[in-house]
Amino acid sequence: MRKNSMKNTRINGEVQRVLAEVIRGEIKDPRISPLTSVVAVEVAPDLKTCKVWVSVYGDEKAQADTLAGLQSAEGYIKNQLAKQINLRNTPELRFIVDESIAYGVRMSKLIDDVVKSDED
Repeated sequence: MRKNSMKNTRINGEVQRVLAEVIRGEIKDPRISPLTSVVAVEVAPDLKTCKVWVSVYGDEKAQADTLAGLQSAEGYIKNQLAKQINLRNTPELRFIVDESIAYGVRMSKLIDDVVKSDED
């Protein structure tokens, strides 16, 4: 994997900020959970594609519904991104559910269970 240039790092941060604002405040799709956050963004160096990792608080159905809502609103999100950020190309968005927070909570609970069983 190639190290991100400073320019690419700035673009990633700006795209992440705009996507978070659009998803949080402008999309009215009821499938999208109000507890959705943009965790990370990776824009390709040629600005053609963009991977967007989103974290959704809730069960697997909420995650699937939110992902479906985001994919159906991709055109609107891309349009808002083009309006707010002046890039040579507006990247195609690919939404990915980030499960690292849920994984961390689950591992923390397992560690607490082990510690508690050792104390007994």
